[in-house]
Amino acid sequence: MQIISVNVGLPRDVTYRGTTVRTGIFKEPVEGEVSVRTLNLDGDRQADLTVHGGADKAVYAYPAEHYAYWREQLPDTELSWGNFGENLTVTGLREDAVFIGDRLRLGSAVLEVTQPRMPCYKLAMRFRRDEMIKRFLASRRSGLYFRVLEEGEVSAGSSVEILTRDPNQISVADMITIYVDRAAPPELLNRALHVDALPESWKAWLRRRSAARVVESSR
Repeated sequence: MQIISVNVGLPRDVTYRGTTVRTGIFKEPVEGEVSVRTLNLDGDRQADLTVHGGADKAVYAYPAEHYAYWREQLPDTELSWGNFGENLTVTGLREDAVFIGDRLRLGSAVLEVTQPRMPCYKLAMRFRRDEMIKRFLASRRSGLYFRVLEEGEVSAGSSVEILTRDPNQISVADMITIYVDRAAPPELLNRALHVDALPESWKAWLRRRSAARVVESSR
């Protein structure tokens, strides 16, 4: 497992559908070591902190393996590392192989997996494709967010090592299934609620989802 590319970018104004939008989704690969801070990487910022960034979304990683899929799906789009807004393009961290709550060492930083990435309209804006949000969710190739437990340095070529695994064994892929599939097993929802690393916003949503299923089953 390895970091293939480190990507950063500062917010910029972009015109989309006749409206000027400020966004930090545009990331570019950088050379050399980059410091991982509690809330982001040096040289990187988020534009709308109400839905992006924060301690639970401090670092976004995307599997390099997914780029082959997207090159097939979007043959008229030139894709390079960082195009999905990821800070770290990585190998070996596919969504079905990583649990929420796993702790990893990337370079000299220690990070904890917190959640999958749920796309917003800025992904559609980035690719200039209105259907991109739907396609991204349907692909289940979400990438994953980390919180920073120990600050450190990362660079292209840095190794990635899983230090501990969460005992609840709720993978990032499981969380995507819970989100997109209303028939997801109740047992999966219950186990997810016991994952300490899962942000409270997700747990509140899971509780609402579970309550709604109880109401539906009683009708």
